[in-house]
Amino acid sequence: MNGVAVHLDDLSRSFGAVHALDGLDLHIEPGELVALLGPSGCGKTTALRVLAGLEDADSGRVLVGGKDITGLPANRRDMGMVFQAYSLFPHLTALENVQFGLKLRRRSGGDRAAAMLDLVGISAHAARYPHQLSGGQQQRVALARALAIEPQVLLLDEPLSALDAKVRVQLRDEIRRIQTEVGTTTLFVTHDQEEALAVADRVGVMRSGRLEQLAAPSEVYLRPASAFVADFVGLSNRLPGRLDGDAVTVLGTRLPLVRRSAAGPEVTALVRPESVEVVPDPAGTARVLSTAFLGATSRVTVALGETVVVAQVGGEALADLAAGTPVRVELRPVPVSIED
Repeated sequence: MNGVAVHLDDLSRSFGAVHALDGLDLHIEPGELVALLGPSGCGKTTALRVLAGLEDADSGRVLVGGKDITGLPANRRDMGMVFQAYSLFPHLTALENVQFGLKLRRRSGGDRAAAMLDLVGISAHAARYPHQLSGGQQQRVALARALAIEPQVLLLDEPLSALDAKVRVQLRDEIRRIQTEVGTTTLFVTHDQEEALAVADRVGVMRSGRLEQLAAPSEVYLRPASAFVADFVGLSNRLPGRLDGDAVTVLGTRLPLVRRSAAGPEVTALVRPESVEVVPDPAGTARVLSTAFLGATSRVTVALGETVVVAQVGGEALADLAAGTPVRVELRPVPVSIED
């Protein structure tokens, strides 16, 4: 299956005084998976619903494969959707649920539906009803049903948020594998930062109905386009610093800037926890406040005078970093952002 390009052109949508979309422009390449990420109310779900035809934009256009489909109803847009709620028919088996859309299109559904259940790894449960399936299994059926009709575009509206953590990670990886295999252009809406960074070709971070940044996951994280993006995607320490040309001095260390700033000279730098080193030192002026063991990595919270700093360290390092331990705090010279 070949993907198609999707273009949301200058979309606006208001609900009373609330501007859910405020001139949104988004281009998705054929076969690409773009994840829209942002806080509640930023407009990400409204953008997906306008693309699906479930909401009408006040202005702007929706183009798919170069064709303007702005005025088409949802049932003529040839899109597959997977929602947060599984939305399976309770009186139909898994196989029959997947066949449903094919029958509406007057297509023979048996072989295609079976192939889709096999693709999502649930063919052994084809004869089971939704109440006999786990949450993760039900969502696999919903994904198979959306793909069975061979849609031009696949729309995923927070499809994993109702699942427990381990199943969420497993199904997240499966969605990426399947999307890559079938090549369907996909828009994935989520509030989960890790999820967006893990599955997407590009991540779009939204704020107040607009895109703050649309880039590869690594660029969004390492080179955020704004302080909002830096603060929203991942954790950041807000540390006082002093601008000096294309760098900022923080805790005595000169750090390069992601981009030059007109602010200053006194600023607040956003420093990632993994850029902070905490070293046990009897003469250190900082003290460990608390630790959190997270498996392969751990977090250490340190008080440095009036400043509280969070560092990410290897799990084995906690043995030397009990609460109250005197330490010194060092910063790795990696680029940082400046708070607006």
